[in-house]
Order: sequence, then C-alpha cells, then structure tokens
Amino acid sequence: MPKFELSRRRFLTASAVGAASLPLSGCFDSVGEIGGPVRNVVERANSLTYRIQRMLLGSDNLAVEYAESEIRQPQRPNGTTSPQDEDYLALAGKTFADYRLEVSGLVDRPLRLSLDELRAMPSRTQVTRHDCVEGWSCIAKWTGTPLAGVLDQAEVKPNARYVMFDCFDTMEQSFTGPLKYYESIDLVDARHPQTILAYGCNGQTLPVENGAPLRVRVERQLGYKMAKYIRAIRLTDTLAGVGGGRGGYWEDYGYDWFGGI
Repeated sequence: MPKFELSRRRFLTASAVGAASLPLSGCFDSVGEIGGPVRNVVERANSLTYRIQRMLLGSDNLAVEYAESEIRQPQRPNGTTSPQDEDYLALAGKTFADYRLEVSGLVDRPLRLSLDELRAMPSRTQVTRHDCVEGWSCIAKWTGTPLAGVLDQAEVKPNARYVMFDCFDTMEQSFTGPLKYYESIDLVDARHPQTILAYGCNGQTLPVENGAPLRVRVERQLGYKMAKYIRAIRLTDTLAGVGGGRGGYWEDYGYDWFGGI
C-alpha cells in the first residue's frame, strides 16, 4: 500500500504541474491564453483530473504523517515572505493582538475570531510534508485549529460549496488597485481532518515568513493552495467574482485549481 501511495502521489503531482505549466511556457504564449483553444483543452483536462483525484483520494484518506525526528530544517519560506501592506504591518507591530479572523458569506453566524479565541478551540498537531509546485519539499510540524470546527461554529448554509481565503499580502497592482492573494478549496477538503488553520510551526508561534498570524494547511494539495497571511474566510457557492474567477491567484495564471497530490 505505501508503494501505491507514493507512485500515485508522484503521478498526480506530475500531472497537475504538467497541465498547469503548459499554458505558462513561452512557446505557448499565443495559444495558451485564457479562452483560447489550447487553454480550453487544458481546463477540460483539469476538470477530469479533479474528478479522478476525488475518486482516488476519497473524503477522509489521510496524507502521510511523519515522526518529528524526520524534520531536518526549518520550514522553507516560499512566495511572499514579508508583506509590506499597511494594515498587515500595523497588526504585526502589535504581535497580532488586534487580529480578527472574519468568517462571512453563506453562513448563519458570521464570526470575528481573535488568535486567542482560535487557540482556545480544539487543536490538532501534525508532522507533514509540504510539496511545492517548483519541485521541492519540506517536512514540518504544524499546530492549529481544524477548519471544520470554525465552519461548524459559523453554521454554514446548505448551498455553500467553496471556502475562499482572502489574504493580506499584495501580489501585484491591477487597474482596480492592489491585488491581494486569494485561494479556495471545496467543502470536502475544508472539512478534512488534516485541514487546519495553523498558528504554530515546529513548536513555535508561526513566523511571519511562513504566513503569520494564520495560514491554512491542506495536506493533500500542493503548496500554493495553502494560503498564508489569512485575513478573512468567505463561504460561497461560486468561484466567480474574485480575480479571474478560477478560484485562486495562481489558478488565474493557469495553475490547476484542485492541486491534489
């Protein structure tokens, strides 16, 4: 069984990266544009990949967890490592004492949770491997509150399908203003037992370079799905209306939405 898990993980990782990178390659610039014929074929392939991965992964299968002795280094920072957004810097200057996680959208009980309130909720600690779409991996210990518990407290409406993460870090300047990182997962992964809102890493408070004050860990998906610097969570029935409508910042540049491994 472990041998099958390893080969399946490698196959799905390669498939996701391959499908995502096709429209991003320089030689496909003219035919890989959003709405173009090649891009449409790739997106249909991504949809098929999603259905196949859902079938293989199931809803409760766990990602591999490791012994603490297998942690060889600090969690490698990636992407944004030091947001310079004014609202973020103001919170960081007070060690996030004024931070409040907003939970809104298709919920009956909108929430504003402080870090102390999140830490007071039931927690989970797991030693897992972070797999980056760039090809590197890193084992680390993560501590946080299961996202499912936060969703239960917010009383998610029956028509909700996705959890959208809005983040503090600005990725680029668009014609409408700063474009901040955003990502999404479906409710199956949101309620998975290993999906946590992490506030700790390797036994310490989550460092800024790794996403403080809060990042999501979705252990069966690639690293770009694990949004850092989370400002708010929104429950929605559609991925439209944010960015290019494909569910995440990198997805709008051609990455696979599901990103499963």
